[in-house]
Amino acid sequence: MRLTGNRDGTAAVDYTVNAASGFPLVTGHQGPMGGVPVNHVLPAWDIAAGLYLATALLAAERHRGRTGVGQEVTAALSDVMLAMVGHLGYIGDVHINGRARPAIGNDLYGSFGRDFATADGSRVMIIALTPRQWRALGRATGLADKLAMVGTMMEVDLDSESGRFEARDAIAALLARWCALRALAEIGAAFKGSGVLWGPFQDFVGLARDDPRASPANPLFAEIDQPGIGRYPMPGLPLDFGAAPREATRPAPRLGEDTDQVLAQVLGLPTAEIGRLHDAGIAAGPEGR
Repeated sequence: MRLTGNRDGTAAVDYTVNAASGFPLVTGHQGPMGGVPVNHVLPAWDIAAGLYLATALLAAERHRGRTGVGQEVTAALSDVMLAMVGHLGYIGDVHINGRARPAIGNDLYGSFGRDFATADGSRVMIIALTPRQWRALGRATGLADKLAMVGTMMEVDLDSESGRFEARDAIAALLARWCALRALAEIGAAFKGSGVLWGPFQDFVGLARDDPRASPANPLFAEIDQPGIGRYPMPGLPLDFGAAPREATRPAPRLGEDTDQVLAQVLGLPTAEIGRLHDAGIAAGPEGR
């Protein structure tokens, strides 16, 4: 398996690939600073590349199991970006419609969704993708009649995503006042079981300390002692297989910890040969051993 930066072999990393993707120029707001790129800190293309590489390894192993023939699999980080941008429709949008989506801040493109400040200084994201979610939002906030008036005044169908997108500023003005008068807990209580699509914003501290989804209350996590670091909740594989129980989360191996196992089980070397490699300084186990 070989990962390159660009297909021609030149160097690239997530930040340089992302600069060419178009996303930094539709992130943020329009206005006096319009056209200024906004980089994000999520390494999206590194993540996507890792998932592609894992899938490629499985496919290559399956091919070798069927045919007995190995192969080299190569991927370019820039091709991963280009594939994702194309699959999401952004390249087709330009070629077919002659346009690209604009920078619209935290608004959801093509439907209604926006972040709002609460009375206690928190922020929430509220989204209405479907007519059912839209009606639930009106009921839960008590704003159904006023929101309906927005559609009448602007002559748009608020049961459609395009109508809600066109009227997003007027809708948001009503919801902004409603949220500003209520604390986060009160908003959560109003939306609980209502069918409203929403979620609070939280920082990494809030995620790690207060969100039960990021704790051993979620089977994804287990308290693990990581050598050299300490004890903390560590995630395992975010997949559950019906045919096999979830494997226990284990600490990441120390550098060289699996050397002898790989030499013996993968390469089939005898114990004496492995010892010779250690004595010659060619192979090494984990530090301190």
